[in-house]
Amino acid sequence: MMRTLKISLLFGLLFSAFAAHAELPNGYRVVLLTVNFPPFSMSIDDKNFARDGGIDGISTDIVRAMFKRADIDYNLTLRFPWDRIYNLTLDKPSYGLFPTTFTPEREPLFKWVGPLGSTSWVLLAAPNSGVKVDSLEEASKFRIGALKSNALTQHLEAKGIPLVIALRDQANTSKLAKGQIDLWATDDPAGRYMARQEGISGLRVAMTLNKADMFLALNKDTPDEVVQRLQKALDELRSEGFVDDITNSYL
Repeated sequence: MMRTLKISLLFGLLFSAFAAHAELPNGYRVVLLTVNFPPFSMSIDDKNFARDGGIDGISTDIVRAMFKRADIDYNLTLRFPWDRIYNLTLDKPSYGLFPTTFTPEREPLFKWVGPLGSTSWVLLAAPNSGVKVDSLEEASKFRIGALKSNALTQHLEAKGIPLVIALRDQANTSKLAKGQIDLWATDDPAGRYMARQEGISGLRVAMTLNKADMFLALNKDTPDEVVQRLQKALDELRSEGFVDDITNSYL
């Protein structure tokens, strides 16, 4: 009886080890999507379409290192607009999207790997605008520019805040500079980095809403083995200092 028990335990351990290192289907590949979101992801030539080596940024470099360490194949495309690639990732097995802000509303929609980094949700004002707000109720009295379908926009819309929607976040930098909007709902440091790239400096934070973590969001049909291997790779890279080194190299 004891011998039978030991054999059963041995087979159980062997099965657990096999399951922990399960092979992915032959030819398995993740289709990774991203969008221009400096300094986290961006096309090298500043266009709204790029592939693989034509893309860089903090999150991009981290994700590349994750997939290499996890030994998972992928291809990477930067596309426009955000809502299109967001919906593609929702609908298509083996698709992934980054950097994606993690929210309670989004949690059940994807499988998550991260965090890749963090960002703050802010309302930016032009340097000499004089706009000051202490609450969203006060902010709602002003014209607020926002990017279609991103997490901050969804958050503000859920609270009934009227917004001026743009398909490209870069459009909000020029709108703010020209006085076409009073506030820009965006991420920090991404918003101010983006504005500097457009030759606009001195934007000030009129209000900070909260801090958010950014993740790789994977379609819900993604095998758990993929999620676990990528998360393990990211945790190792972070403990080795790679994530901090990459972040500091851009900021």
